[in-house]
Amino acid sequence: MIKLRALPPLALYVHIPWCVRKCPYCDFNSHERAGPLPENEYVARLMLDLEGLLPQVWGRRLVSVFIGGGTPSLFSPEAIDTLLSGVRARMTLEPGAEITLEANPGTVEAARFRGFRQAGVNRISIGVQSFDERMLGALGRIHGPDEARRAVDAALASFDNVNLDLMYGLPGQTAAMARADIEEAARSGAAHISAYQLTLEPNTVFWNRPPPLPEHDTCADMQLVAEEILDRGGYDHYETSAFARAGRRCQHNLNYWEFGDYLGIGAGAHGKISFPDRITRHERAKQPAAYLQGNAVVEHRAIPPQELPFEFMLNALRLVEGFPAVLFEERTGLPLAILEKKLQTAEGAGLLERDWKRVRPTARGQRFLNELLALFLSGETPGPAPDAPGAGRVIRISSPASR
Repeated sequence: MIKLRALPPLALYVHIPWCVRKCPYCDFNSHERAGPLPENEYVARLMLDLEGLLPQVWGRRLVSVFIGGGTPSLFSPEAIDTLLSGVRARMTLEPGAEITLEANPGTVEAARFRGFRQAGVNRISIGVQSFDERMLGALGRIHGPDEARRAVDAALASFDNVNLDLMYGLPGQTAAMARADIEEAARSGAAHISAYQLTLEPNTVFWNRPPPLPEHDTCADMQLVAEEILDRGGYDHYETSAFARAGRRCQHNLNYWEFGDYLGIGAGAHGKISFPDRITRHERAKQPAAYLQGNAVVEHRAIPPQELPFEFMLNALRLVEGFPAVLFEERTGLPLAILEKKLQTAEGAGLLERDWKRVRPTARGQRFLNELLALFLSGETPGPAPDAPGAGRVIRISSPASR
């Protein structure tokens, strides 16, 4: 049995599932929509979904809100205003809470960004992916380089907290092309940059018809180049794929990585809620039609205690600085001593270092994060159960939490 002395910070994730066109690499819960979006109906359903979760979080405040997708910027500023007004009417937000909305360059213009700002959004995350026309074509993106640049400029005109999503290791990409993308992003003035390697995920077009990708060593060189350029540009590399200027680390994603709580509402959304004696997860129906009809809840379960150590490490070891040693017990209700043998193994392999205050991946551990995480997957109790998330498969270390 676990015992939490205090509950962790609480965030809200809102999923808007529609996009103009499904990208061939995308394994997120996104659905192409040809006709008008059911904005009013969907926002109303989101509010009912949130209300259903309220009894589990009475009295707790939200530290952040993240509106992801899909392409949330397809929704009008008026719909986003209704959404955020509804959230504020039902829950209290901490003063200065970070409120992020994802946007794609092909779906926004300056007036729309101003409308999102007036609705209460204070952070924009733009899915640029590349400034190279050939690479954007290879990724199936609906925008070109000039649209990307205009979207960045328009976002910066209304927001002082802008993230750019970039990808490297793209079909036919060279190290010089990856460098050019990172250099342009660093010059843009964006406060935050997420740079992550393209991975081929199941149930995607690229998985079924894999494109020719750069060699592993070339991709590793691209990552090193990104770190070098962004460090020189004043960005702090604080997580596997995340780089931020001073004071601009993504608070919502930090809450994920530090094993905080989050409500998940919207089609396909996931959430995690802690109680003094248990930690639960919930999941919503992926199909927008089912969600709109009220068939929202597809899973609600308590996480078995034996799965908690791996789930914690899967998140916290993404952080370059690692985590305070006391955080493990604070967030799992279990003593860190139960992982002593695994920690010693990781130290012996040169993947982890620690002292009485902090546990952190070494530079080698950051480069070989899958190998480090795998050490916490199996073996003697309290490693994860055989059917625990990640068991028997390659661990995915790039995620929406990179944004």
